[in-house]
Amino acid sequence: MSSMMFQGMFFFAVLIGVSIPLGWYIKETMQGKIPKYVRFLKPIENGVYRVLGPISETNMGAKLYLLSVAFLSIASFVFLTALLMVQHYLPGGQNIDNMSWDLAINTAVSFVTNTNWQAYSGEISLTNVSQMFGLTVQNFVSAGVGIAVLCALFRGITQKQVKLLGNFWKDLTRSLVYILFPISVIVAVILVSQGTVQTLSQGMAYTGFEGQDLWMYLGPVASQVAIKQLGTNGGGFFGTNSAYPFENPTLISNFVENISILLIPAALIFTFGYWVKDWKQGRTVLITSLFFVVLAFVGVVASEMHGPVFANVMDSMNLEGKEVRFGIGWSSMWAISTTAASNGSVNAMMDSFTPFGGAIPMFLMQLGEIIFGGAGSGLYGMIAFLLLTVFIAGLLVGRTPEYLGKKIDAFDIKMASIVVLTPLMLTLLGAMAITLHPEVMSWLTNSGAHGFSEVLYGATSLANNNGSAFGGLTSDTVFLNILGSILMGLSRYLPIMAILFLAENIGSKKTSALSEGTLSTTNITFITMLIIVIVVIGALSFLPAMALGPIADFFSIK
Repeated sequence: MSSMMFQGMFFFAVLIGVSIPLGWYIKETMQGKIPKYVRFLKPIENGVYRVLGPISETNMGAKLYLLSVAFLSIASFVFLTALLMVQHYLPGGQNIDNMSWDLAINTAVSFVTNTNWQAYSGEISLTNVSQMFGLTVQNFVSAGVGIAVLCALFRGITQKQVKLLGNFWKDLTRSLVYILFPISVIVAVILVSQGTVQTLSQGMAYTGFEGQDLWMYLGPVASQVAIKQLGTNGGGFFGTNSAYPFENPTLISNFVENISILLIPAALIFTFGYWVKDWKQGRTVLITSLFFVVLAFVGVVASEMHGPVFANVMDSMNLEGKEVRFGIGWSSMWAISTTAASNGSVNAMMDSFTPFGGAIPMFLMQLGEIIFGGAGSGLYGMIAFLLLTVFIAGLLVGRTPEYLGKKIDAFDIKMASIVVLTPLMLTLLGAMAITLHPEVMSWLTNSGAHGFSEVLYGATSLANNNGSAFGGLTSDTVFLNILGSILMGLSRYLPIMAILFLAENIGSKKTSALSEGTLSTTNITFITMLIIVIVVIGALSFLPAMALGPIADFFSIK
């Protein structure tokens, strides 16, 4: 146990150490102050603007910014759906069937919304063309959209009496050219050095030990794995995701991939502090996020080390469903990282975790993916919680709530409430719809409380744009493909809409001077209150459902 705690301390120390300079770099590039050492990429940026034309120079309000996001997302959805439905006729597709219409729609929505829910087995269901030009491209674009929307919110918070939020196409281009692409190249090179596959070959035939003819699937794996982690996407090239040695061959590759999951979300917290010129604001978010993640890591490790179902077996350790090369420590760290961020990749089978070992990652998702969260989306979700906390604190002391000198009005709280409540309501409605379907039992591997945990986890993952799977739920059915598409789409775009209008409204306000009566949003009292607000909303909303699933599962074990 002590060695695993040391692993955790080392992991978070490296994460924060790398995030500090990266946060500054992101702030500089997204504000157009391109550092000298990456200016060789400037021609690519300018080339994109020439292709886009005058729209790349337009300073946008919330409506035009939102329309730009919608246009890109719809175009991406149409292209990816069409690609998946005709992939058999494209180069390298001779041995791969076209996707059915419902699975193609589900997969396209999944990758466009940065969810990367996979109702299919990657290497068996997709060609290299689909992987490279479909999924990998959307891994970049969907993460870039999240970063762009976050930067629009930053502008709204910091500017005075200005409703314009910048240019979406510039924000997207800079996030791709200067942030996601170069870091992905670095991570991909490291992964290749560790043995992660990177080839244009579809695979190779070989003879098994018993003389049977078998096929080994290959492809451009490292390049997709790099951006799937960095962009908090999580969709694996192979069906077994990062538990598969061709995706994640060594402890070093595992560490690099795990760090990559939280790297950009953590760096954006520092970017926030630098952008508003008040590091203490970023510190509030960082302390809150670390509080939840560290506590979750300790909880999962303790549960997997001393789970009741494995008492007196293998020294009480639960190694079922885990790669021996990673063990409980790195499997637990990955589980909480991938569910704190809206990543969804796995290096162990979540269905094999103990009841509380699976409940903790599920609860992290149910908080709305705000604990570090997705690329951009996690932090703007956390800022929505910050505004709610400021509002509640203002009510308690009888003062008009303010945040960073801006008065928080009813419209701001309505928009923040949409951000906070949308994933919550969609999770419960999704779980209800699946549970009430007459064929639900035929979709489950388990029955009883554990079976309900599979349903609840799946609905939580879809409605919070995570994409990880608990296992045991047959997800490739027409009903689940369509329901999942609706959940993923609403959970992605309703909060984006609310954040953009929130940014515009805050940006139009004057800045008030600080006074002795101004509520501090950086001291320990406020941080404690923020944590309480987050826990209360999550606990009160999901406690009944969790009681029917993992909690009942825990007490039913003999």
